[in-house]
Amino acid sequence: MRLVVVSAGLSVPSSTRLLADRLAAATGRQADVDVEVVELRELAVEIAQNLTNGFPGRRLAAAIDAVTSADGLIVVTPVFSASYSGLFKSFFDVIDKDALTGMPVLIAATGGTARHSLVLDHALRPLFAHLRAVVVPTGVYAASEDWGAEGLDERIERAGGELAALMTGIARVPEHAGRSPEPVPFDQLLAALNQLPVRTQALPATEL
Repeated sequence: MRLVVVSAGLSVPSSTRLLADRLAAATGRQADVDVEVVELRELAVEIAQNLTNGFPGRRLAAAIDAVTSADGLIVVTPVFSASYSGLFKSFFDVIDKDALTGMPVLIAATGGTARHSLVLDHALRPLFAHLRAVVVPTGVYAASEDWGAEGLDERIERAGGELAALMTGIARVPEHAGRSPEPVPFDQLLAALNQLPVRTQALPATEL
């Protein structure tokens, strides 16, 4: 199975990429996966150009194809202004809104303080719910003081296990699944009624 990791870290090295790698390793310990990492920092210019002209560059097109054809995703963003980064959001803005339907996704974020941990449920989870992905129950947030703490290791292992379970146990839902059939125009319904044979029945004679 193909596991694609999307990291929106801006520095080199970055805590965002470090968390992404640890989550991928935890998933790999519980499922047989081939891991591919997409570094959004390297695609920033092409993402901006795609937003203005509607056409992805070569590297961005390859990244989009990797993400949309994966069997599972790990997405990690640094926190800016109590939400995901603009680069992170812009990348998912250029992906077709139906391309991630049924995709197992593990959400994670990094920040300088634990006060921003609500970004997982207030920003990331609604974004991927809108894209109709299947988000694992455990999201992972790592503040500066969390690194090296036992609690972070436990959350990473639990989230990786949940993603592995989804990847191995749930097939992706096709884009058209669950959609209502297209309505039939009224004139077509009326024409069909007019083509039905008219059944007549003789009435009994009435006695005077």
